[in-house]
Amino acid sequence: MTDENGDGGDSGTGLPASIEAAWGLRERPTKGRKPGLSLARIVDTAVTVAATEGLPAVSMGRVAKKLGVSPMSLYRYVAAKDELYVLMQEAIIGDPPAPPAPGTDWRTAMADWAWAMRRIIYENLWALRIPVSSPPATPRMVAWWEWGLVALEGTRLDWGEKLSVMLMVNGYVRNEATLMADLAAAVTASGRSAEDVLAGYGRTIQKLADPARYPSVAEMLAAGVMDVPDEPEGPDHEFVFGLERMLDGIDLLVRERGGDSGVGGRGMAR
Repeated sequence: MTDENGDGGDSGTGLPASIEAAWGLRERPTKGRKPGLSLARIVDTAVTVAATEGLPAVSMGRVAKKLGVSPMSLYRYVAAKDELYVLMQEAIIGDPPAPPAPGTDWRTAMADWAWAMRRIIYENLWALRIPVSSPPATPRMVAWWEWGLVALEGTRLDWGEKLSVMLMVNGYVRNEATLMADLAAAVTASGRSAEDVLAGYGRTIQKLADPARYPSVAEMLAAGVMDVPDEPEGPDHEFVFGLERMLDGIDLLVRERGGDSGVGGRGMAR
């Protein structure tokens, strides 16, 4: 599958050999191949390490140890840890849902896209720590890209605007998940309930923030909005609120371009 030096060879894609293998452009190695070892097993083992021990625990040495082989055996399949990260993302992202049904308005379709991505991210929070170093380059990732572009058909946005919309929505989903995961980890580390943590924060700020200097903060805290961890509307309220406002703004641009409005689609709560 891979050249001795791990390069992509003469296929012309410019991609590493391991990524070409994900596209079916490369055969698995035969010379010196360890019985039972495969790129799929390597990736699955790396995902297991990340899911149980965190992304920093993933290394070629750690994965090789789990597989009972030498680290050098892995380099015949994947040349570097960064490549392994890409393949791990490809493994957990899965295939996107079925494309939007004909007649689905763009807003409903983009909301479905965002919720589907969010579910996968929350099932694999460790993947948020993988640096984003390039546009989609693997089959499933490109399939999600295609799905998003199909969702924006009928908007009359140009290709650059469609790409910007997808990047913006994807960034919102990732940021919300990162923030919620970090807050949840902090609560867990404190050994207290989310209610106690929020209540303690509110009391602390009320003591430190002079109402004469921070009148709006004082008024907000007095209203009790931070006394409970979840909004009355449900635990996903903040995500729904932000996504709706983002799609409201995109809808203004769609209207300017003379495209079909997304207003009137299905609700976005899940």
